[in-house]
Amino acid sequence: MRTLSGVQSSGKLHIGNYYGAIRQFVQLQDESEAYYFIANLHALTTVRDPKLALELTREAAVAYLALGVDPKKAVLFRQSDVREVLELYWILGTVVPHSNLERAHSYKEKVAKGISPDFGLFAYPVLMAADILLYSADAVPVGKDQIQHVEFARDWAVKFNTEYVPGYDPADPEGKERGHAPGLLKLPSARIQESTQTVPGVDGKKMSKSYGNTIELFADEKEIKKRIMSIKTDSTPVDAPKPVPTGKPEDTSIASEVPLYDLLKLLLPESEFKDVDASWRAGGKGYGDYKKKLLEAYHATFGPARQRHAELVNDPAELERILKDGADRARAEATRLMDKIRRAVGIP
Repeated sequence: MRTLSGVQSSGKLHIGNYYGAIRQFVQLQDESEAYYFIANLHALTTVRDPKLALELTREAAVAYLALGVDPKKAVLFRQSDVREVLELYWILGTVVPHSNLERAHSYKEKVAKGISPDFGLFAYPVLMAADILLYSADAVPVGKDQIQHVEFARDWAVKFNTEYVPGYDPADPEGKERGHAPGLLKLPSARIQESTQTVPGVDGKKMSKSYGNTIELFADEKEIKKRIMSIKTDSTPVDAPKPVPTGKPEDTSIASEVPLYDLLKLLLPESEFKDVDASWRAGGKGYGDYKKKLLEAYHATFGPARQRHAELVNDPAELERILKDGADRARAEATRLMDKIRRAVGIP
């Protein structure tokens, strides 16, 4: 099985990126043939400073490696180093219905946040589909809010295969039945990690760079402490039991009022969280005590990665070597598919 995913290099990585994606990447590199990329072309929709774009791309790569992605097990590369993705982006775009892009959740959400509704943002799902389809991925680890992108990739792969592959039957995409041909573009499946698909930020909303509510993975210690101690809480007295989110949709207001509970549950080992949960429900401790506990858990969890991060930052030549090797391996795979795609559509 081949898995593929990426993280956009549009800002400093935070614990939501780790629990929502990168931790799963590290696990999957031992279970599958893993391709992971830094989505620096996607980042151009919001990052317009070239020096900052370069810095954030390197930072994302360093973060991947520091957090456990092993270039001996996984293919790690910059999206922009495999130019074939842009060629597939255009070819695929010629069969994409305009109506699909109009109903893309991510486009509507970003425009609502004030991001300029330019072509890059509008066509973002097509480039994401090209990212997935270029490497014939079987599974794509994504958060729940990204499922639509994988569904689009599947739908557009079917449209392309139907248009350009003689004998292709959408009901038999792998061409197993006699007289049917397999599609050139493989249909991927979304892989969801239900337990950590949404990580709350310090304000209770989903942790996101665009909301400015993150706890960064590699900020200095003073900034980390400041962010954790600023986590939103309610006015429950010290002696009283604290509100506990139940996970039910109607109780989301509780989680947004006190995101601290969910963050403790996420970072603490299960045995330690049981004690915290018991005292939280019984009362007798203030939110400040729990924030200190979360700060300790943060450093216990990410301390080794932060040390490795510092080492990698000081060795840019090694970082570049790793990314170049990953790009060479990714391009070898991309070239094989694009040779077939070009012949199929009539490009010499």
